[in-house]
Amino acid sequence: MPLKTGDKAPSFKLFDTEKKEVSLDDFKGKNVVLLFFPQSFTGVCTKELCSTRDDIAFYQDLNAQVLAISVDSVFTLGKFKEDQQLNFPLLSDFNKETSRAYESLYEDWILGMKGVSKRSAFVIDKNGTIQYAEVLESAGDLPNFDAVKQTLNSLG
Repeated sequence: MPLKTGDKAPSFKLFDTEKKEVSLDDFKGKNVVLLFFPQSFTGVCTKELCSTRDDIAFYQDLNAQVLAISVDSVFTLGKFKEDQQLNFPLLSDFNKETSRAYESLYEDWILGMKGVSKRSAFVIDKNGTIQYAEVLESAGDLPNFDAVKQTLNSLG
């Protein structure tokens, strides 16, 4: 059953591009915007994460931490973060456990690839409860960032 508003957000521990372990629990007391994306260096992913980069002040003003997750390695994510000058953590779900826990995983994707994160957006409140959940079936679609921002605004 898909995750929905009111569900407890699945916890995770993943490595960031600095090879430091990052846990959802690290952000208790903050709102979290969790973005899953299929692959670094692809057009739609770059557009999505660069628009988030450009809006980072909005998220910071609402005490929200943006985290972006893909199944790419920490090394690929590090190069992508550097190239795009992204100003929020990129986390490697190389073993696909977090994407699966958030029901945001293509078992079969394009070009015969298996186990790639679906483009998804979750807003998790200060208490670890999901307040917004959107999992997209088409990798070409972008999350509804207006709805993400409205949700954050409503959390105060």
